[in-house]
Amino acid sequence: MQDGRAPRVKNRAPAAVQITAEQLLREAQERQETQFKAPKQRVEDYEELHEYRGRKRKEFEERIRRTRGSLKEWTSYASWEASQGEFDRSRSVYERALDVDARSVQLWLSYTEMELKARNVQHARNLFDRAVTLLPRIDQLWYKYVYLEELLQNVPGARQVFERWMKWEPDDKAWQAYIKMEERYNELDRASAIYERWVGVRPDPRVWVKWGKFEEDRQRPDKAREIFNAALEFFGDDEEQIEKGQAVFAAFARMETRLKEFERARIIYKFALSRLPRTKSSTLYAAYTKFEKQHGTRSTLESTVLGKRRIQYDEEVTHDPRNYDVWFDYARLEESARRAAIEDGEDDVAVDAATGRVREVYERAVAQVPPGQEKRHWRRYIFLWLDYALFEEIETKDYERTRQIYQTALKVVPHKSFTFAKLWLLFARFEVRRLRLPEARKVLGAGIGLCAKPKLFQGYIDLEVELREFDRVRTLYEKYLEYDATNAPAWIKFAELETTLQDLPRTRAIYELALSQPQGLSMPELLWKSYIDFEVDEGERERARALYERLVERSGHWKVWVSYALFEAAPIRAAQVEEEENVEEDEENVPMEPGDPVRARVIFERGYKALKEETTRANDRNLDEERQDVLLAWKSFEEENGTEEDVLKVQALMPTPKKVRRQIDEYNQEEVWEMVFPDDLRESNPSTFKFLQMAQAWKSKGSILFPPAAAAAPEPARGLNEDRDEDDAASSTGDVEMEGGQGDGH
Repeated sequence: MQDGRAPRVKNRAPAAVQITAEQLLREAQERQETQFKAPKQRVEDYEELHEYRGRKRKEFEERIRRTRGSLKEWTSYASWEASQGEFDRSRSVYERALDVDARSVQLWLSYTEMELKARNVQHARNLFDRAVTLLPRIDQLWYKYVYLEELLQNVPGARQVFERWMKWEPDDKAWQAYIKMEERYNELDRASAIYERWVGVRPDPRVWVKWGKFEEDRQRPDKAREIFNAALEFFGDDEEQIEKGQAVFAAFARMETRLKEFERARIIYKFALSRLPRTKSSTLYAAYTKFEKQHGTRSTLESTVLGKRRIQYDEEVTHDPRNYDVWFDYARLEESARRAAIEDGEDDVAVDAATGRVREVYERAVAQVPPGQEKRHWRRYIFLWLDYALFEEIETKDYERTRQIYQTALKVVPHKSFTFAKLWLLFARFEVRRLRLPEARKVLGAGIGLCAKPKLFQGYIDLEVELREFDRVRTLYEKYLEYDATNAPAWIKFAELETTLQDLPRTRAIYELALSQPQGLSMPELLWKSYIDFEVDEGERERARALYERLVERSGHWKVWVSYALFEAAPIRAAQVEEEENVEEDEENVPMEPGDPVRARVIFERGYKALKEETTRANDRNLDEERQDVLLAWKSFEEENGTEEDVLKVQALMPTPKKVRRQIDEYNQEEVWEMVFPDDLRESNPSTFKFLQMAQAWKSKGSILFPPAAAAAPEPARGLNEDRDEDDAASSTGDVEMEGGQGDGH
């Protein structure tokens, strides 16, 4: 088509005769043209044979002339001549081909194979000799040559060929083949001499191991030990050489194990492991662990496992030097190893070595200082210093070194950015244990001067309290409160200290000073509670009442009102009773001043009215819950201390939930639940309140007078418009749907 589109098929009906894919393939196969096959020629006499050979030679010569560098044409020509029995002509062709490319390995192999097929052994030997002389680095030619000599049972000739080959220092397979040949003919001394020459040419660990295993198999363990000793002398004491010769040590130890010389094997393992770094001897450690599991004692096995875990930890800290959890585990491992050495009764040299390993681990760990000046990076790191110091103090009793560790740790921490109170306090406690009290005070004073913080102040104060230095404690509290006057717990602890010292006027002065702070307190409710509890414990009800009055005036929280009322109702200890020292009295014998439920009831009423006024003034419906909480506490109080009339009086004040429709916007309303207090309703709408009271009474009375059938009678159906009008009226006038306390809700 002109527009390039496919032609439109009009008739889409299936063909009358269907054909399958199998038929298509079969027809295609049948219609293929047959390949051309050359006709077979039959030679009837010698004249035709000579004519055929001449024609073929002419064709081969023409091909060689055109493609002189194609060794395939030369090989085909020579093979054809050999098939015709013309070996001289075949040799001539091969020689001409060698003139073209004398370094073709395949050409030499084809040439020798032709001679061997024709059983021209001497010709083949000459060819192999020429080939290995020209190409001495081609192992295939040597292998063929040796195989020919050994096939002809010419062992001296094969040995001579191997000797020529070994002068070129071939790879390990050639040496191994030479040794295998000598073993086949039971020439073991010659094989041992070959091993010696092999080691001299290529002193690799596996060659030494093969030689030692060979001598062991010959039942010559002394000779095998000499070989392994010579190998160890060859590798020497250099760390790199010993790492290279790990296979020799492992093979030597395995041989001694097979010979039941377990102590020799253990010495070999320890000798190698003592001269190798732990990170480079994992394979040898694994072999040693297996050996100790099979032939060792409990102590030797534990030491082996210990060494293996050291290697594992070294690898982990090398990969991530700031993984402090690994450093902790590593240090604990070395400490446990030191304790095990002491428990096993080892000599001082072994214990000192174990101590040195612990110190080395700690020194390596504390050298990994966290980057940056963020405290969260330092939290784990600083415990390395603390564990190090505690180890030196408790385990080694090296107190001077412990002091140096604390001092170095304090120098490392950037105190201008942050500090660690635990570090200062532990250092000071250490000095106290060493009976160096002035130095301990200097440490804590320096810490407060550099970077004061509450924990540091409190730790210093606790230390002086333990030492019964109360004048110093007062001074520290003064400094503490100068540093942070808003810290309510600090004021409380200061006051509790004075209470303990029976200096009550000072205690009250501290509380008053704390309450008069202009910038306020962090948690003033704790301070008020502590102050009130102090006055209650001292039996000062009037003082405690005055504090409650000040608190409700300042706060007005419902919990304060409830606590105030319960305080008035609760008995307290009489003020005139004083505790005598070293005299224990039962609580029943202590004179108590009874509470006043009437005054408590008055406090509840005051609290309820105050919250009610606050709700009205602030117009905050959230305060209704606080009013309800006060009523619940009041009701619980009346149930315990009042009469039934008092309980009913409080019950009459309890709120009732109601559903109210509120206008969200001009077109939408929402239904919400609110608490309706009877006194609020009485004050806002007395007539409605009276009506609701009568309706509620009628409902409760009607549920008894009317039978269930009458009560369950359906109401007359009302129109939709009437319902909507009533709903609109209720939402506009503020009428509510109230749920009775006893009847079913509407």
